[in-house]
Amino acid sequence: MKRTVITSNAPKAVGPYSQAVEKKGILFVSGQIGLKPSDNVMVEGGIKEQTIQALENIRGILNEAGYTFEDIVKCSCFLTDLSRFNEFNSVYSGFFDQEPPARATFEINSLPVGALVEIECIAVK
Repeated sequence: MKRTVITSNAPKAVGPYSQAVEKKGILFVSGQIGLKPSDNVMVEGGIKEQTIQALENIRGILNEAGYTFEDIVKCSCFLTDLSRFNEFNSVYSGFFDQEPPARATFEINSLPVGALVEIECIAVK
């Protein structure tokens, strides 16, 4: 049996997907961009601000589902400009203390609503 996770602490889905789905102690968090949950508007600033907001959105979903950042085992990160990798990484690293999850980072052509970064993850209890 799967459980759909919905929270007001992350932006509403902008398409036909769930914020997260849990099955057998594994939480699959859909890609999060820098939209503010309060109004689904992109946070002001650049890649650093969008990365912070995307990760805070993930935090809101994790909290709703009863997980923490320590439960994340894999992240996939998508940047529209890989030359901003160091800026992205400086923010990302601050969300994971001593044992960061496995990760893949890709440069892609574009993201929804003009986002500069999108992050999805898998967490396990």
